[in-house]
Amino acid sequence: MQATVSNSWVQTVLGEAHRQGISSTALLKAAGIAHSALEKERWPIDHITRLWRVATRLTADPGFGLKAGSQVGLASFNVVGFLLQSAATLRQAIAAAQKYQSLISDGGRLQLLQVGDETCWLVYHPQQGDLAYSPQQIEAVLAAVLTASRWATGQALRPNLTRLSHDAQGPLQGYQQVFGRRIEFNCAFSGLLLDEALLDRPIPQASPQLARLHESVAASQLKALTSDQRLDNLVRSWIVQHLGPQAPKRAEAAKALGLTPRTLTRRLQSLQTHYAALLDQTRRDRAMAQVGQTELSFGDIASQMGFTDVSTFYRAFARWSGMTPGQWRRQSMDVESIATPEASRGRASR
Repeated sequence: MQATVSNSWVQTVLGEAHRQGISSTALLKAAGIAHSALEKERWPIDHITRLWRVATRLTADPGFGLKAGSQVGLASFNVVGFLLQSAATLRQAIAAAQKYQSLISDGGRLQLLQVGDETCWLVYHPQQGDLAYSPQQIEAVLAAVLTASRWATGQALRPNLTRLSHDAQGPLQGYQQVFGRRIEFNCAFSGLLLDEALLDRPIPQASPQLARLHESVAASQLKALTSDQRLDNLVRSWIVQHLGPQAPKRAEAAKALGLTPRTLTRRLQSLQTHYAALLDQTRRDRAMAQVGQTELSFGDIASQMGFTDVSTFYRAFARWSGMTPGQWRRQSMDVESIATPEASRGRASR
């Protein structure tokens, strides 16, 4: 079993292809996906990855993902869209999106990383299946974040800086129309640098009553979805709760989930992963947040995450991010250098 995506997000791809003259029938046929798949509520993540690739090829439009993400509406996000509109602030809306993101897709997740006192990164972490994500998928998600923020707040939002983990797929002008003038490619992560003050701005149509109603519906849907949740996601959630100076053990995770260690290993293998990989992924996310958001020494961070020594932590961090912890912290915390193009240490904007 692999990650899945809601049919409503699939419609985002089909809708943009239709606007560019490619029918759903032609798109599905070229992707090798049966037309009957449209009747299903959830798709395997690899299905939609093939759809993105084929749509980009058939439309011959390298900006396909940017355009698809910029055209999303409430229907693309199911009940999560209504939660975004009824939240008190954009920060609360993002928190709701993080909490219920699986209702849209569990093929990726959003993370807020504070940078100093005035800005923060909203980072997108893709969690692909067997097929490598199409760059258009990542671009569509970030474009959709800005689009959803716009119709939630009533204002056109522009990040201070956008970073993408891949090469430019089309002309720079197309990116600037969506994200603003400052774009950097081939970075260690994909994300949007946003003003902290913007996140705390009130949403005009905020309604505590509607927010509670929509969250109740979202919680019920999430419970139904996670009743058959992938075991790897359950293990990852358990690791998050138990990550500390003593690295959480596979046997402990198995016991907490009512399994024997051997059964846990076998079932994770059927999902093409293993406990050590899940522990590594969780440590990666925690390390990037701790190094970027805090002033803790790297030795303290390493110790808190169960590394036996700092050098092991350094090697792991370089493998995760392509940078040393010091480089990541300087990039994350030096707000002035991030805000000033000529002082930027990232790759040259295109």
